[in-house]
Amino acid sequence: MPSRPSKRLRSFPNPTPRRDYRIRMEIPEFTCLCPMTGQPDFAVLSLEYVPDRLCVELKSLKLYLCSFRDQGAFHEAVTNRVLDDLVKATRPRHMKLIARFNVRGGIATTVVAEYRKQGWNGEGQAP
Repeated sequence: MPSRPSKRLRSFPNPTPRRDYRIRMEIPEFTCLCPMTGQPDFAVLSLEYVPDRLCVELKSLKLYLCSFRDQGAFHEAVTNRVLDDLVKATRPRHMKLIARFNVRGGIATTVVAEYRKQGWNGEGQAP
């Protein structure tokens, strides 16, 4: 049976929780619908995070992102929701999501949302 979109994000234990290191992902096929017109919106998502105790499991991330394909959402709202859901699932030290939406009506939109764990100040500063 093929995999189906899901809102459930899974995680796994960080194999090196004592070290600050960055995980970077490019997700070139994100889609959602314009809530005003119902037309598809396409974006490239760039995710970067410093894990704490958990890392996001990639297949669950893929299925989670696919779940937005038929949902209407403003660019700002969907970017912040994805970040909030990822932070909730992994509780990272730092996470940044950049959503670069394709041109629509002559305007390209980029939304940058960021989370920083309280007390974490950067590389080598694990709480």
